[in-house]
Amino acid sequence: MTRYPPIADHGMVGDLQTAALVSAEGSVDWWCTPRFDSPSVFASLLDSDRGGHCLLTADLPDGERATVRQLYLSDTAILVTRFMADGGVGEVADFMAPLDGAPATDRHRLIRIVRVVRGRLPFRLVCRPRFDYGRAAHTLEQPDGRTAVFRGPDTDLHLQTSAPVDLHDDSGDLTSRFTLEAGEVAAVVLTSTASGAPAPDPLTRDGIRGEFEACRIFWLSWLHSSTYRGRWRDMVNRSAITLKLLTYAPTGAPIAAATAGLPEQIGGERNWDYRYTWIRDASLSVRALIDLGFTDEAHAYRRWLRERIEAGGTASGEPLQIMYRVDGDPNLTELTLDHFEGYRGSAPVRIGNGAADQIQLDIYGEAVDALAPFGDMGGIEGWRAFTSMVDWLSDSWDRPDEGIWETRGGRKDFTYSRLMTWVAFDRSIRMATEHARPADIGRWTRARDAVFEQIVDRGWSSERKAFVQHYDDTVLDASLLLMPRVGFLSPTDPAWLSTLDAMEAELVSDSLVYRYDPQASPDGLRGSEGTFNLCSFFYVEALARSGRLLQARYAFDKMLTYANHVGLFAEEIGPSGEQLGNFPQAFTHLALVTAAMALDEQLDQLSPRLTPDSLPMLPDLQRTRHR
Repeated sequence: MTRYPPIADHGMVGDLQTAALVSAEGSVDWWCTPRFDSPSVFASLLDSDRGGHCLLTADLPDGERATVRQLYLSDTAILVTRFMADGGVGEVADFMAPLDGAPATDRHRLIRIVRVVRGRLPFRLVCRPRFDYGRAAHTLEQPDGRTAVFRGPDTDLHLQTSAPVDLHDDSGDLTSRFTLEAGEVAAVVLTSTASGAPAPDPLTRDGIRGEFEACRIFWLSWLHSSTYRGRWRDMVNRSAITLKLLTYAPTGAPIAAATAGLPEQIGGERNWDYRYTWIRDASLSVRALIDLGFTDEAHAYRRWLRERIEAGGTASGEPLQIMYRVDGDPNLTELTLDHFEGYRGSAPVRIGNGAADQIQLDIYGEAVDALAPFGDMGGIEGWRAFTSMVDWLSDSWDRPDEGIWETRGGRKDFTYSRLMTWVAFDRSIRMATEHARPADIGRWTRARDAVFEQIVDRGWSSERKAFVQHYDDTVLDASLLLMPRVGFLSPTDPAWLSTLDAMEAELVSDSLVYRYDPQASPDGLRGSEGTFNLCSFFYVEALARSGRLLQARYAFDKMLTYANHVGLFAEEIGPSGEQLGNFPQAFTHLALVTAAMALDEQLDQLSPRLTPDSLPMLPDLQRTRHR
């Protein structure tokens, strides 16, 4: 077993309350339960020795290797890892039964079905749980050869097999070797429960088959609601499923990523916990799902967001906090797991998130933009809470903040933050007008116009001929790629086109986009980072909307080559094309969806009879851009 497989060598399964990462070797390297933001049971991605894992893989003699292929069953979240060896072909299907519509529960099942389809193949099972991020000891009870219970401080992990596979106690862990012939099937089921809760029912062949079919039908039925009929259906469908998997169904709150502590630079310190609900990420994710036709998810998130607006009580003292736990708890104390060495030595490993009390004014724009399509604020009391928030913003928008990238180098007057407060006022005015709701529209209009004038006067650099990151410098920032999308200016406005040109010259490297240059604009952290996938897809969208359509399509096609073998993206791309950062990343997948839809829209408008004069600007294939 590889100590630290590449981040991208994993697929994700989940039940809409928690999620697990399974490597291409068949190892469960990450699983937190009973919620996304709960302590881990398996976390070998963060420490191969102390983190814990559950390995189920082909067990070949020394010197022999299996060819391994991993895939999802089409349009589902069922992950299949196939092992092809001289003696036979076998596969492991991993899945978790979706709990859509179910209340929060401590009981979660990770089902692993192993079968041989040709010849005969030996397998090895190793189960090494490490509770509470590897900080807590556990005991092992083994009633018989088919079941075992690992008991941690707050969680029990039950292991069941459908056939006697001779589970052996190895100092509190379990190992087993078994061989299957063609046509034979075995199941290994891991069930997490609260301490002392009743054991799961015994396994039956029909029961396992029923759970498998129910899982497959759920995903096929859910995806059937999508209205997307464009050119990149497979990738868009996979991104939609990923966004759904990263949503905590009991509250409707999407999380930013399934993992914590994975590095933005190998050996660096930019290792954050992304298992929480950022107002920004969640709002943009939900807008992408709305555009695909998934309105149930939109309604659930909007209820959660309305509750946050009405509740107040944030750590920052603002009407909204930038992030919350999936149940709406605003307390996210940041801790360092000093006993973990980090992925390939990338320490510190952090859980919780100290950025929770930062001031990031852009979140009000993303929040209002997510609420605006329906205008439903949950009744008059909800509307009053909403107008109180917008009134507060009218008095509070003109001040420095930490910005979208959560820099730890001090507050600044970030242009993107101002841009999104303009969005908040613009959408709020529309909501009040269209739904005839009581509001101080004059006050909001004055604030909206003041923001616009300030951005034009202070966010524009005549030297760079571009809109810049903040008012005190001429550094560029890829977050401003959203300027045309939110309607601040036309995608063909000369000021925007020159901004796009400046970004291409400084931030773009062969379709990959850096969010900013930390050397030119220090962010308070050591080291560097890779290109930011969110920005790379925003770049594609901006190119398409600006009329540079073939350049956009070329950049999009190249971006898709950076997806992993099952269509998933992490946060960043490193110097050698490797995926870096937490995985999979909602930001990346929502931006893929919006880029694909923008490209489809613009391509559909092309004349069916193309001539050189009708073609948008071609990409300059001889041109190389350097950071």
